[in-house]
Amino acid sequence: MDALGRFNEMWRLTWPLGADEQYWEPAFLKARRRYQQAQRRSLPDGLWDRPANEDLATWPGLPYALLFLEWEARFPQDWTQYAKAWGTKQSLIREVARARQEEAIKAKLTDLVEIVVCRAYRCKDREYVRVARAVDSADLRGRLDRAADSDSPWARCHAGYVLWLLDRPDLPNTRHVWQTWVAGKAAALM
Repeated sequence: MDALGRFNEMWRLTWPLGADEQYWEPAFLKARRRYQQAQRRSLPDGLWDRPANEDLATWPGLPYALLFLEWEARFPQDWTQYAKAWGTKQSLIREVARARQEEAIKAKLTDLVEIVVCRAYRCKDREYVRVARAVDSADLRGRLDRAADSDSPWARCHAGYVLWLLDRPDLPNTRHVWQTWVAGKAAALM
């Protein structure tokens, strides 16, 4: 926040110089550089500027990406207050689902799917179906079966839907498919 405040202050002070001169002003450049360095060390900002086409499994920021997703899954109110970034959540879920899956990553993603299906739905949670399909295993299906048999109506609904889609890999995970499944008309989709 301090770095952002200083950057904004330098932006305001150098504004009269004009756009071209402002971006070459040494004090402005220094404040901008410090702000960018601070961003790289915070969530979610530090997750935004990774090199394109980098293998996610070897990216040094992967532990932070998984931490960001776990934070949102386990502590949704805190995450919403301090780091809410739905687009970042969505893109990270999609990227980890496509990434090469090492055992440690698979285990963490399996945990995340279980956590998410056992809680009330939050924005972009439907994206976790991609992850479930990517890490499909007997362990994941066992956890989903337990959630589908739990006392929680949220868990029963979410886990049942994910299990149903795991058995139908060609069926897209669209809003229409979800709404049809929830309405109990899933047989019409087959």
